[in-house]
Amino acid sequence: MQETKTKINSFTSLKAWQEAHRLTLLIYKKLPDFPDYERFGLCDQIRRSVTSVSANIAEGFGRQTHKDKIHFYHIANGSLTETQNHILVAKDLGYLKKEYFKETAEQTVLVSKLINGLIKSIRSRA
Repeated sequence: MQETKTKINSFTSLKAWQEAHRLTLLIYKKLPDFPDYERFGLCDQIRRSVTSVSANIAEGFGRQTHKDKIHFYHIANGSLTETQNHILVAKDLGYLKKEYFKETAEQTVLVSKLINGLIKSIRSRA
């Protein structure tokens, strides 16, 4: 019996994008709990880095060459690492409770694995 592969027609169908989007929502829900003085500091940094993850997955999906796709998926991974740093700082400053930090950190690990899976998949087709 031959396995059929489903063609993915939209970046929103990518599991990596879906989980990166979930990560964004997880983090955005906690930002209002940060002190007001962090609104234009750490909060902005976290917003930029976490939204960059799913945005670069989407952009990579839209690129035509394997090289371009991989390039944007690597950028997404870099933004994810930056986000991991920011949430660690937020936890250490007491802005994120340990349980919430754990859930968010675990989500970043999942997203990283999925992005790396996308990169491996593209390299195997190249």
